[in-house]
Amino acid sequence: MRARKRFGQHFLHDPQVIERILTALDPQPGDALIEIGPGRGALTLPLLRRCRRLRAIEIDRDLAATLDASARGLGELEVLPLDVLTVDLHALRGSGPRLRLIGNLPYNISTPLLFHVLAQRDAIADMHFMLQKEVVERMAAAPGSRAYGRLTVMLAPHCSVQWLFDVGPGAFQPAPKVTSSFVRLVPRRAPPFPIDDEALFARIVAAAFSQRRKTLRNALRALVPVAVMHELGIDPGLRPERLSPQQYAAIANRMAAPV
Repeated sequence: MRARKRFGQHFLHDPQVIERILTALDPQPGDALIEIGPGRGALTLPLLRRCRRLRAIEIDRDLAATLDASARGLGELEVLPLDVLTVDLHALRGSGPRLRLIGNLPYNISTPLLFHVLAQRDAIADMHFMLQKEVVERMAAAPGSRAYGRLTVMLAPHCSVQWLFDVGPGAFQPAPKVTSSFVRLVPRRAPPFPIDDEALFARIVAAAFSQRRKTLRNALRALVPVAVMHELGIDPGLRPERLSPQQYAAIANRMAAPV
């Protein structure tokens, strides 16, 4: 099966990288494993051999049919021919254990997909994803760094991020033009700092980073009075990347508080 550009496919084939992924994931029989974008089955088949049961979400129906044939005799494989951005993870979990997500994610949907699964994090035990290295840098960035942004802040209260290892282009077919990284995300059972209104928190963070060159005063003009920033000890002349996730939460909590 040839890779299709419209699906952003880059098929993993390097056996050493595959073994490193399996070691990091450490799949066990009984795990509620969901593979996103299994492609040609480079991870699917070894996972089936270890766990005997796996569900896979594959939008490419031709690949889905090929996977079914390849997996015969290895275990119970359920291929769901769906767009992962529309999948209800709570429905997939049902009354069973929290899901373990694994996938070599298409670069063209990686950020929307992260926000999609983040919104359903209470159904998830952990996530192990192959992503463009630039995306993982943003996920794990420290305040003040160039990579720090909306994705960093939105993940911080809800997931721990562990950057595991980098993978060169040669591990894929066709080879992408960028380096990839393998990352572990573990949803937190409770945020490390309070967020009283998650929707407002998300709006404020999105507005702050919509134009990174603006100061907080200008970026948040429509949402947060300058007086509120002064009250919280935040300099409105700072750029958005200078604030920690906790400070964004403090702004949102102050704006959510009754007058």
